[in-house]
Amino acid sequence: THTIYSHGKGTIEDNVKEAIAKGLESVAITDHGPGHLTYGIDRKKLPQMRAEIDSLQAKYPQIKILLGVEANTMRTEPFLDVSPEERPCYDILLAGYHFGILHAGMVSNYLNRHIGLFGNDASTLKVKNTSMILDALYYNEEKGNHIDVLTHPGDKGPFDIVDIAKACADTGTFIEINDKHKHLTADEIRMASAFDVKFIIGSDAHIPSKVGSFKGPLARALEAGLDPERIVNIKEK
Repeated sequence: THTIYSHGKGTIEDNVKEAIAKGLESVAITDHGPGHLTYGIDRKKLPQMRAEIDSLQAKYPQIKILLGVEANTMRTEPFLDVSPEERPCYDILLAGYHFGILHAGMVSNYLNRHIGLFGNDASTLKVKNTSMILDALYYNEEKGNHIDVLTHPGDKGPFDIVDIAKACADTGTFIEINDKHKHLTADEIRMASAFDVKFIIGSDAHIPSKVGSFKGPLARALEAGLDPERIVNIKEK
């Protein structure tokens, strides 16, 4: 989930209270990585976030509260805007492609998505985007900066889901089925599920009322024929 520390609309406590109301066992506060040009988290505020979460954990012992980050993938080393040295600051590391990141094909992806500028030549963009994701996964795995969750692959640009799923299987990275965005689509879930990967539903909540939202992603997963046992953060009640 996202909070006022990046561009969410609620506080960490707002998110936690909503998660408790929804019956969640845990909630991950994963504001946008510090490399984003407009709404990345301020590294200087990480101690404040940690202290706030520690205080809330004591106040709400019935739920596990994680401090995480949704890092931004880049085309240059270290391929993420969260370095291996920063990894101990976080309980969980998510990563995905976003507009607003330097050295990540921001302009070309934006123009391609919104006006179809590249047409058939988008295949070159797809190769570059996919390479960026693979580099982020493999390089950071090698450096001890394991990415726990790859967020909304296929969103904001063309990506090769098959190659990405192979890399996630190699690195033990969960693939997100996102509630806010349409990716993974049902077709993309089918492609990815051919590999030994696990999936995770992300509410990607930017407002507290969306914390814990899962129905859309679960519907797409079932449409794709995915065994719900392969989704790590849901269980049948």
